[in-house]
Amino acid sequence: MPVPKAEVLELMRMNADPAELDEIRELWKEHSKAEDNRSIEGLLATLSEDCVYTVYPDDVSWHGHEGAARFYTELLTAFPDIHFDLEYIVIGPQGVCEEARVQATHQGRWLEHEPTGERLEWRNAIFFPWDPVARKFKGEQVYTDLDLASLERPGG
Repeated sequence: MPVPKAEVLELMRMNADPAELDEIRELWKEHSKAEDNRSIEGLLATLSEDCVYTVYPDDVSWHGHEGAARFYTELLTAFPDIHFDLEYIVIGPQGVCEEARVQATHQGRWLEHEPTGERLEWRNAIFFPWDPVARKFKGEQVYTDLDLASLERPGG
């Protein structure tokens, strides 16, 4: 569903407060360290209660802390050796946007795709929207070029 133009204009007009940008940057660092350490508890500590995780182009979403925990459990089960090489990051009053090259072995079911056992490399762009009231991220919008359907073999 498209974001209403008024909401986009409001986001564009946000002022960048240096103290808030530092807060956003530090929270993103905490989030990244928790992900590297496979700490679901640490990840949830950086998220608002009503967070939403969405993966595109599949358009699959997980809602709230329970959903975020499920997202990470499913991701880390499917790709236990997942590694993100950050290539680009922008931090603003709207949140954080990063681009990363990702490497992982597909060892478990992910988004209705059975494991292939293959070592994969793909690119992600991830937006972490900032909740200025909760002082946490509202989740993640993950845009990926990973195409697992093209790897599936007939007959399993």
